[in-house]
Amino acid sequence: MTGEGPARQAAALAARTSYGRLLSLLSARTRDIAGAEDALSEAFAAALQTWPERGVPDNPDAWLLTAARRTLLNAARHQGTRDAAAAEIARRHAMLAAEGHDPAFSDERLTLLFVCAHPAIDAGVRTPLMLQTVLGLDAARIAAAFLVAPATMSQRLVRAKAKIRDAGLRFALPEPEERAGRLGDVLDAVYAAYGTGWDSRDGLDASAGGLAEEAIFLGRLLAALLPDEPEAKGLLALMLYCEARREARRDRAGRFVPLAEQDPARWSRAMIVEAEGLLTAASRSAQFGRYQCEAAIQSVHVQRAVTGVVQHGALSLLYDLLATRAPSIGVLVARAAALLAAGDAAAALAALDALSPQARIATYQPYWATRAHALRDAGRPDEARRAFARAADLTGDAALRAYLLGRAADGA
Repeated sequence: MTGEGPARQAAALAARTSYGRLLSLLSARTRDIAGAEDALSEAFAAALQTWPERGVPDNPDAWLLTAARRTLLNAARHQGTRDAAAAEIARRHAMLAAEGHDPAFSDERLTLLFVCAHPAIDAGVRTPLMLQTVLGLDAARIAAAFLVAPATMSQRLVRAKAKIRDAGLRFALPEPEERAGRLGDVLDAVYAAYGTGWDSRDGLDASAGGLAEEAIFLGRLLAALLPDEPEAKGLLALMLYCEARREARRDRAGRFVPLAEQDPARWSRAMIVEAEGLLTAASRSAQFGRYQCEAAIQSVHVQRAVTGVVQHGALSLLYDLLATRAPSIGVLVARAAALLAAGDAAAALAALDALSPQARIATYQPYWATRAHALRDAGRPDEARRAFARAADLTGDAALRAYLLGRAADGA
């Protein structure tokens, strides 16, 4: 299939679905993430020049991997450095040439995730680094998720990659005694990727399509790699509970449907059953974990499919526990939303007011959406309308924006 249109579509698909896997394979041998990124960028540029004329190859990923490895090999030879890495790249390139593809196409993403979570890397940049190198998110999107300036995030990421290269960090899965200290950061990155992918499928950014599925895949790998780690099971369960409700978040006309109004018949029973099994297995460890607790909260919500009601008392207890042990802004806003759902608008507003001095809430959309609903239920319609409008301005999801503006227009 030749032509510029099909070639660009194939390259875009490879960038969305395979960037992290390709980068992980390349950097695992060179230990130079920035160099691997440059080589991969050149490979994509070459593809956009070559594929329109010669046609899209049967295996675009293998073509890109071969081109990038050739670039790395040439660079290593030119510089006269990294002889061992060059030899390994040459050996694998020869394998590709002989067989026409990489038969193993081994998945090095978990290895790279744990490398990015190394104690030598600044704690505040570990999750952003994983999101960029393994999952292919750009610095601007990561900066928005972490509520910092894009330039600041870019500088942090560049320094972290240089640290990995200059320190010669070992590209291998850490020993069991070392994994525990890194696992939390790895789980955080996978969950952040899932959230970004979830938003993209709702219309925020089509270029991130498939990221939610990628995160679930990595969650499965983690659960299989670490069968004795309850938090790995907890994270996978949490993502599956959320994924089970994906179709119900929009009605047949594409309009946004809040959780309380969703039709449980549209939830995926298979995913819920799998998530329940994972959560049950994780709970046998009798060890508190953030992701187990968040999964338990989702489990309470999905019980509505069976009982027809939501156990708000159970939700309040779980959110109190979660807020005590993992008091992030997201958790605290969700706790306020749970208080509101239980019918206590005054308590919800008090919880939100306690966050007000924090500058980060100024652009945190869930805060303003929750506040708007709480103000409405508290009988403060004018303030509610302003909060709904602000929440709408902070989302790029067209359906959610329409829902929020509708609430603002109908007198809240």
